[in-house]
Amino acid sequence: MKLLIVSALSGSGKSIALDTLEDCGYYCIDNLPVTLLEDFINHVMLADQQTYAKTAVGIDARNQSESLASFSEILKLIRAKGIDCEIIFMQAEEATLLKRYSETRRRHPLTDINTPLKEALKIEKEMLIPLAKHANVVIDTSRTHYHQLRELIRDQIGERDYRHISLQFQSFGFKHGVPLDADFVFDARSLPNPYWVPELRALTGKDQAVADFLTEQPLVDEFFQDISNFLERWIPRFEAEGRSYLTIAIGCTGGQHRSVYLVESLIKRFNSPTVNVIVRHREIQ
Repeated sequence: MKLLIVSALSGSGKSIALDTLEDCGYYCIDNLPVTLLEDFINHVMLADQQTYAKTAVGIDARNQSESLASFSEILKLIRAKGIDCEIIFMQAEEATLLKRYSETRRRHPLTDINTPLKEALKIEKEMLIPLAKHANVVIDTSRTHYHQLRELIRDQIGERDYRHISLQFQSFGFKHGVPLDADFVFDARSLPNPYWVPELRALTGKDQAVADFLTEQPLVDEFFQDISNFLERWIPRFEAEGRSYLTIAIGCTGGQHRSVYLVESLIKRFNSPTVNVIVRHREIQ
């Protein structure tokens, strides 16, 4: 039996994730109190294993802080029952969350007459540490729109029923910030930059002209081979330790040329029937 626990900072996309999981065949429940989680396992999931074979539960800061603090012990009890339990934690930068709340005009669950939104976000982040520290995968949605997030959830969860590990290769621009959810970050800014070739400036690393330019650069090939050798050596070890997800981020200055080309090349290198390979070019809409 499979249980996904989806937790998130308010405004970072938990509802979208649960809706997507429901479309993937999961029985989804939002805002289940942590104190009822073990009873739900015993009296609902285990009592009707066919209906609840794939279940996703949303847990967030609407729970009392003391019940969230006991999450570690409850998680141990759940796994002791033989339930395959994984945790997805979603987050976003504070500025992004503030902007989303200003646009939707929704009330944050922890705000009141004495607690403004900015303070509520900090309180919430502290409250959810017990869940975040056990997360199998962390998703940063700061620069992810609705359709990208749905696709990401489908790729990370929906495909893994028959594959061993999910590898997400992500390109990004350092001038827009380093991804918060990356396990490994590689810096490609020392490589020759197609941006300084006028006819290549408006293109991206997915265009053949840019790919041809970078393929001819010996440093680019050395960089690619070093990353590939590192991942080929260590991915099996992460998988042996039970890791289900691994995010590898490649960054250049703007996230348009070098990082995109390298990610596209890594996808070709690592795509196989036993690995779920996911691509995300953060700066390319």
